[in-house]
Amino acid sequence: MSLSIMVLVITSAAFAQDARLRRLDTSDAGKTWEAVGRLDIGGTGFCTGALIAPDLVLTAGHCLFDKASGAPIDPQTIKFLAGWRNGRASAYRDVRRAVVHPEYAFEGDVSSERVRNDLALLQLARPIRNSKIVPFGTAARPRKGDKVGVVSYAKDRAEVPSLQEVCTVLARQEGVLVTSCSVDFGSSGAPIFTFENGAAHIVSVVSAKAEVKGDKVSLGTALGAPLARLQAEMIATADAGRVRVGGVRHDTGAKFIKP
Repeated sequence: MSLSIMVLVITSAAFAQDARLRRLDTSDAGKTWEAVGRLDIGGTGFCTGALIAPDLVLTAGHCLFDKASGAPIDPQTIKFLAGWRNGRASAYRDVRRAVVHPEYAFEGDVSSERVRNDLALLQLARPIRNSKIVPFGTAARPRKGDKVGVVSYAKDRAEVPSLQEVCTVLARQEGVLVTSCSVDFGSSGAPIFTFENGAAHIVSVVSAKAEVKGDKVSLGTALGAPLARLQAEMIATADAGRVRVGGVRHDTGAKFIKP
């Protein structure tokens, strides 16, 4: 069943329960989210990323490719700005090397195959060891109907992150998580969280926004096996800055836009 058909069975009640985006524009509001940061990419654009270890940032694979040429971006031209807010970051780090999921393919139309492998790990030049910047843990992918949240930067809010504390998992299919979370250009790589026992755990990474019959949704890869494989690739890939790319594409019935 295509993603478009799955989304069409969702009622508007799921969207009605969503929270609005809230700007984390003060140090107090953003203190829980300092491990989410802006990735400045080669001076030409940005994505969102999140620390999952003192020296590892999780983001979307397509952030590592030039939009115009499709060529891999030199990871050493990328900077991670942890907790970036109003012109200042809690920590600044260069990227030493990056690994993209080996089955991700940048070229061609966005598809379910592409979204589910749209994952990358960046290794920082130096670990971030700061008691205020705590890396996030990860958790198993949520079920349809579960509530999640997202912290992201975007084209009209590039200087301050925003939190949507409540959005809804609309569907799961073949490793793709369809949610009602509000995303836009620049939100690529943003962490999607579940909240249990007062702690946030990453369960997905924003890959794309989609429009199906006028309904706006976001798409992300489920973690689990894709992340485990990516971590193994990071360990196995010794060449600094090497980006592994490959994979097969399949079309779906939805209209996709990379955020």
